[in-house]
Parts: sequence; structure tokens; C-alpha cells
Amino acid sequence: MTEEIHNAGTANRAAVVTGASTGIGQATVRALRAGGWTVYAVARRADRLEALAAETGAVAVPADVTDDADVARLVDEVTRAGGIDTLINIAGGARGADKVAEAKTEDWEWMFEVNVLGTMKLIRAFLPMLRACGEGTVLNLTSTAGLSAYEGGGGYNAAKFAQHALTGALRLEEAEHNLRVIEIAPGLVQTEEFALNRLGGNSDAAAKVYAGVEKPLTAEDVADVVRYAVALPHHVNLDQIVIRPVAQAANHKLIRKG
Repeated sequence: MTEEIHNAGTANRAAVVTGASTGIGQATVRALRAGGWTVYAVARRADRLEALAAETGAVAVPADVTDDADVARLVDEVTRAGGIDTLINIAGGARGADKVAEAKTEDWEWMFEVNVLGTMKLIRAFLPMLRACGEGTVLNLTSTAGLSAYEGGGGYNAAKFAQHALTGALRLEEAEHNLRVIEIAPGLVQTEEFALNRLGGNSDAAAKVYAGVEKPLTAEDVADVVRYAVALPHHVNLDQIVIRPVAQAANHKLIRKG
């Protein structure tokens, strides 16, 4: 597919992208801006957003997706700027790799707050705008952790299974409003912060997650698929896209060399 075809029809498209300060969210902002989209980049870390805005021309909107006042302010700012037709929920993450018997309540609460309630709050807030535009799109970034469980993943599995279910329910509920609902579920993606945050900042433990894996996915790989999915003609709905590196045949089967 040529760049011209890839970018066809996107000149007047506008999206909110959450989780934009790092990883897949940041890469998605870059990918959409390269395609001519207006992009509102949302995350808590204002300094990172300002740097990304200076680089790409995106609009930086510092906000916490779990905070009701921040979400309301975000909707107001986007409305005054002209609105959007696409909402891309990438904000999320994992904390801990404990088995259920050793589960830390605060880790589970954080994962549900960010992955599930944050996604819900953004969707609920922007639905009137997305319905009104006539051809709205919601894309939720879930995970293969939301499709099959694994040992030590109970909290993240539970949160991503819930986000997966939310996405399916939304698709059924909003079809009558011509709302396109897309789920992208990546497997192993090597980013600067995901494993590090999950493992409490332990850089050695985080490095072991990817050790010996030939070509894990990158944030740019996933962002390219996000851009493709939302840039397709609106009547084409990619309900669910599962992306893994070739080295990862399943959550429990990962080929490591060396």
C-alpha cells in the first residue's frame, strides 16, 4: 500500500489519543499526524506531551483519564477546537506479576481504574460527539492478556478481559448509531516503560521479559496497525485484531534464543 493510498481521506480526520506520553500511545500520535490527522494527545505528563506536540504538531492536553474533572475539561477543550470523529484509548498498563494467592489489592485496583474505568469514562464522555458526527470510531487497545490467562497475570488478565468485554458490549449497543468499534490486542511489545512499570522499576527484571526474543513487536508496529484500522473506509470494521511477534505463538509459548 502506497503512502498516498494509506493517507487517503484522512485530511479532515481528528482523534483523541490517550496514553500519549510514551510507548504505543506516543507512536500512534506520530503515525496519525504523519497521515494528516488532527490529534489531541492526552496523558498525565505535561512535559512529555509538550515535547511531542512540538515535534509532531499534535495538540497537547494533559489529563488523567480516571479523573472525572479532567475528562470533562478534555471534552470541553476538544469541543471548542472543533471536535473529533475518532477516540483511541491506549492509556493502561500492568502492575505486578504476582499469583492470585499473593495478589496486592492496590495493584489490582490501579489496573482496573486505568484499563477499565478510564476507558469507560472517555467513551461515555465522547459518545454524544461521536454519535453526532455520523461516522464515529472508538478503538480500544486491549491485550492478548485479555483473551487468555497465564500464571502471574491474574490482575492484568482480569482488567484486560473486562476491557475486552466492554468493547464487545459497546459494539452491540452503538451499531444503530453507526459507531465503528475496533479492538486491537497486542502480544509482546517492547517499549521503554511497560515491563519496567509492571515490575516496580526493576530494570534487570524488565530486561529479562524480552531476553532472547528475536524481534519483539515495537510501539511503531502496533501504531501502524492502529492507523490502518481507523483510516479504512468507515463501513469496514476490523472488530478484533490480534498482533504478536512471530516468536510468540501464544501467551504461554515464547521462543527465546541464546
